[in-house]
Amino acid sequence: MTTAQPPSTPRQAVSRRNLMKAGGLGLAAAPALAACGRGFGGGGDDDSGGGVTLNMVWWGDATRAEKTQAALDAFMEQNEGVKIEVEYQDSGPYQDKLATRFAAGDPPDLMAMRMDSLREYADRGALLDLNEYAEDLDLSGLSDNAATIAEVGDSIYGVPAGLNTIGFVVRKDFADQYGVPIPDGDTWGWEDLAAFAKAITDASGGEVYGTGFEAQTLANILVFTRQRGEDFFTDDDQLGVTAATVQAWFELINGMRADGGFPPAGFFENIGGSADQSYIAQGKLASQIIPTNNFLGYNEACGGTLELLRVPGETQGARRGQSIDCPHLWSVASASEHPETALKLLDFLLNDPDASLATGTTRGVPANSEVAEEIKSSLEPDDQLATDYLIALQGEDLPRSLLYPPGGSAVFDFLDALAVEVEFGRVSPADAAAQFIEQAEGAIAG
Repeated sequence: MTTAQPPSTPRQAVSRRNLMKAGGLGLAAAPALAACGRGFGGGGDDDSGGGVTLNMVWWGDATRAEKTQAALDAFMEQNEGVKIEVEYQDSGPYQDKLATRFAAGDPPDLMAMRMDSLREYADRGALLDLNEYAEDLDLSGLSDNAATIAEVGDSIYGVPAGLNTIGFVVRKDFADQYGVPIPDGDTWGWEDLAAFAKAITDASGGEVYGTGFEAQTLANILVFTRQRGEDFFTDDDQLGVTAATVQAWFELINGMRADGGFPPAGFFENIGGSADQSYIAQGKLASQIIPTNNFLGYNEACGGTLELLRVPGETQGARRGQSIDCPHLWSVASASEHPETALKLLDFLLNDPDASLATGTTRGVPANSEVAEEIKSSLEPDDQLATDYLIALQGEDLPRSLLYPPGGSAVFDFLDALAVEVEFGRVSPADAAAQFIEQAEGAIAG
């Protein structure tokens, strides 16, 4: 693998057409900071001293909250007069609560925005066009894809909170215990995964399943789709995946389940979301797909036994499938009363090493490649490994990550429901694929 080199331009405006344009940070100094909490109330001006109060919301757990607050404390040390009300939710209720805030005319100033729903907010004018504030936000340390990942026409509506991708983790202790070699992670294919999984299950007498992951996770099928030469969504806001590819995806998993290498139907019901609660940590799986920024937590939960591999099929397919993505975007509400201050905070989170030293890789590898290199030595060894993995991928010729089109969020629901029907044998892969294409095309068109 080759490592991506940081851009050489001193500053970079937000739009693709201005990526090489120099700029400056033209914001007045701003001060003071508030505590983090749960809820989703609203922001406003600080009555205590005439300063500015920002409301910042996102999804995550207590660990992310603690690390985020540490970054905001660093911002407080550099600025006076700004109070920040930070609120967070679990990922499930976040979308509904955010929609409620906008519907009530009380949007947050700075918010986490999902790739599948950003268009729905941007298209109704709810988000700030960052191109209008090109002097306030420095994107010179970002790759072209990262800097323009939230581009719609000539506007930019968000920047990555971090960079991420998915990878395959394999328990080395199980591979050693059962005498099954781990495939070469740079060259293995889906057939190699199936063979490895079956060998583990057979050698363990069914005590450990060789692999397991959810068919309905969009990040997984996106890679598989690209490997077959298609795009799940196209750059002109259409559905690009074919019924044949969706069917092949379901059949791939069904085949591994029939061979015994993949768990039976219903296996993943009621599983917790943390690394400690995962089946690979519980010793029931030997391998699975994870977001790479979670490698540290998963490896700790598995006693340091994990090896991080690429997704299978990257050298056998019609083209590369993996891409550089982001756990979420940061967006500013167009109705914010303090957009320059919100952008000052956003620029700090993106470009100041102190911010990334505080947050670590809880939101992925810093999107600014220079910051990522600067803080890497301070990270835990597992986070360093995941960071090197992602930095190396950025130096390769990978497909571009795209926003999901309007209606794209509904696609999750369709895929989820149909994957369950296929899992329990109530619908064939072919019929499920045909239904999915019809439903997804209708949602995007409508």
